[in-house]
Amino acid sequence: MVRTNISPNDPAEEHPTIGLIGMGAMGAMYAKHLSKAGWKKISVCDLPDKFDSLNLQYANVPGVTVYPDGHAVSRISDFIMYSVEAEYIDRVVSQYGPSTKVGAIVSGQTSVKAPEKEAFEKYLPPDVHIVSLHSLHGPTVSPEGQPLVLIQHRAPDSSLQLVESIFRCFGSRFVYLTYEDHDLVTANVQAVTHAAFLTMGTAWASQRSYPWEQGQYVGGIETVKVNIMLRIYANKWHVYAGLAILNPSARIQIDQYTSSATALFKLMLAGDEEGLRTRIYEAREQVFGTVKTERAPIFLTEDVLDQFTIGGHPKLNGSPTGTSAPPSNSHLALLAMVDCWAHLKIQPFDHLDLAATPIFRMWIGVAEYLFRSPKRLDSAIRSAVYDVTHRSDDLEFVIAARGWSQCVSFGSLELYKRRFLETASFFETRFEEAGAIGSEMIKAISQS
Repeated sequence: MVRTNISPNDPAEEHPTIGLIGMGAMGAMYAKHLSKAGWKKISVCDLPDKFDSLNLQYANVPGVTVYPDGHAVSRISDFIMYSVEAEYIDRVVSQYGPSTKVGAIVSGQTSVKAPEKEAFEKYLPPDVHIVSLHSLHGPTVSPEGQPLVLIQHRAPDSSLQLVESIFRCFGSRFVYLTYEDHDLVTANVQAVTHAAFLTMGTAWASQRSYPWEQGQYVGGIETVKVNIMLRIYANKWHVYAGLAILNPSARIQIDQYTSSATALFKLMLAGDEEGLRTRIYEAREQVFGTVKTERAPIFLTEDVLDQFTIGGHPKLNGSPTGTSAPPSNSHLALLAMVDCWAHLKIQPFDHLDLAATPIFRMWIGVAEYLFRSPKRLDSAIRSAVYDVTHRSDDLEFVIAARGWSQCVSFGSLELYKRRFLETASFFETRFEEAGAIGSEMIKAISQS
């Protein structure tokens, strides 16, 4: 029996055997931080045909032992984490779940919990415990200070305490949810946010241009947009597909985002400044009207954000931020986001305090930056109605938003994959620079 208050500093023979089934990006991240913390008995596996390469990869990593398959890991581990894609969780748990050690704690690192819960309840023996988890950040982001969701589903308090002891070394902030609340919160925090940036990328790719290299979308708010868009498309498609397609709440929100973008664009085309202003300010009051004024804003200064511009500091080429006025922009993606939140009665700041991802934190930060300033918001509304400079971009954005919404509504992971990879291929040559710069930007905003 493993002590619940165990730590990596205790004798190795007292350590729990920690099993990781699935060694993709997130599984590898967990192995890395657990090993670095000093846990001595980490058992890992991936697909059987990856055994040799995985063995070579972890040959000199302290505490990590590679096994041929999930049966071997399940039989010996006191804590087991399935780190596989949501669409495969049923198949993998059905295969390895029956081999779970008696009294072990089983967890899953899937971004959508409904399929995971169903698989665990269906295939795991009744004499094992279920305490699931989910790190609400990507594999390249440090877990320190980030939310780590813990779900005590079928387990005594002692099992939850052991899981807390294992992962205390991450320095993450524990968030306690049910399976159902997890999927609702992640839909609110991630689904629409991802949809907005996927849409931006598809719209720009459809025009076959990198607008930030042509003097558009440079500096300040635009820096955040471009960096996050590139960061998402540099990631694995299935990270976003499962969350959007397998989470029923996400479908509703993505559909509303498209409806909001379309309705606002129609007001722009009609030249209805009053109608657009009324709708936007109603959304502003719904989302930001109840925010405590003493809460410090998230957004960094534009001068600081300029440091993270793709291609170098924009001031060297006549920055549109800082002392000079930024170019006019309708900011349709942001207007639609806040309008969507308002229509669905989502209070994003509640989720910010509960379980915000780094990307959501940045996105709500730029939304707040725009909407809490009547001057900036009025400028965006006037630009939307009277300045046609970005009208073609806005048209492509609405078309792309509709395409992504339809893709999700069809429920086809293959269609989602194809659409994602087609857009990603256009930006591929910009991923390396964006990855390095984006990580620094996330770190700066997370500390703000």
